[in-house]
Amino acid sequence: MPGRKREYDEDDVRIRPARSSRPRTRTRPKHDDAVDALVIAVDRGRYGCVREDGDVDSPIITAMRARELGRKSVVVGDRIALVGDVSGAPGALARIVRIADRTSVLRRTADDDDTTPEGRLERVVVANADQLVIVSALADPPPRTGFIDRCLVAAYDADIEPLLCLTKADLAGPSAVLDYYAELDLPYVLVQPDSDLADLRKRLASQISVMVGHSGVGKSTLVNRLVPDALRAVGSVSAIGKGRHTSTSAVALRLPPVGRSRKDPGWIIDTPGIRSFGLAHVSAESLLHGFPDLVEGTLEDQPNCGHTGNDLECRLDAWVAAGKADPRRLASYRRLLASRAGELDSRDHPEPELPA
Repeated sequence: MPGRKREYDEDDVRIRPARSSRPRTRTRPKHDDAVDALVIAVDRGRYGCVREDGDVDSPIITAMRARELGRKSVVVGDRIALVGDVSGAPGALARIVRIADRTSVLRRTADDDDTTPEGRLERVVVANADQLVIVSALADPPPRTGFIDRCLVAAYDADIEPLLCLTKADLAGPSAVLDYYAELDLPYVLVQPDSDLADLRKRLASQISVMVGHSGVGKSTLVNRLVPDALRAVGSVSAIGKGRHTSTSAVALRLPPVGRSRKDPGWIIDTPGIRSFGLAHVSAESLLHGFPDLVEGTLEDQPNCGHTGNDLECRLDAWVAAGKADPRRLASYRRLLASRAGELDSRDHPEPELPA
């Protein structure tokens, strides 16, 4: 009948199904059967790894990150846990399911200007390194103390031991460089074309060492002498990225055993893409850690002293004038302070020359 209201019954009622009361869980697989490994190369989402318990001839395992790692970065030197196909056979792919806590992290920033996004961009160079080997030629090209100072600051900031490796010792003596760093008690080795590298190998043994140096200082030659099949090893590592090895990629190379010694010969991480260390990520106070010879001279300063040349009451000037530190060291420290603050481009300010 027109105008009559419709009567509803239970069939007209739509009841939404109740949500499950089963609680969600974030419990992840324990992966008790995971294999411990070391990351030796990174390329476009693929990671070259070797088993921690493997020998010199252990195959390189290609792996990818498991989704459960989230945004955690994986870098060369990381100690990780692998599951899946860890045979290292062609086409095999494993998964990285855990990253061990890092004992050290060597960082650099793209620039020394923390007022720009590029200058604040931090890059992790390597993880778990024990020492930073700073390769510098004694001649052709001459030693660059500014670069060495930057590396020292980066090493101390990362709590990594520095080692100065002076090459081309057949062309010039080391006295000028060693005198410049006399107050630091900085360990060093001398290398020349006919040297046997015994001293250097001894310092590299049982260590993970990162090697850095400018073009022309002989670092590549040194790497090839330490690891005779370095080119073949790098080629094998490059296969994880479909045959590409860029000049900006860090690669870890296992050092060959010395004679019949069973002692771990160690690893070297070659960093062909690093030409300097931007230090914008290092605080102005931490920069002083790279200049321990100046620390005592700052103890009588006012708490707000920036130790720059514009701080007229800075005690560092009197400290240096009294002959307690090399004035070139103070100049280098202040140059880094200014560069870190974006007040100058160190490329436009030549480093002080060492005496011949």
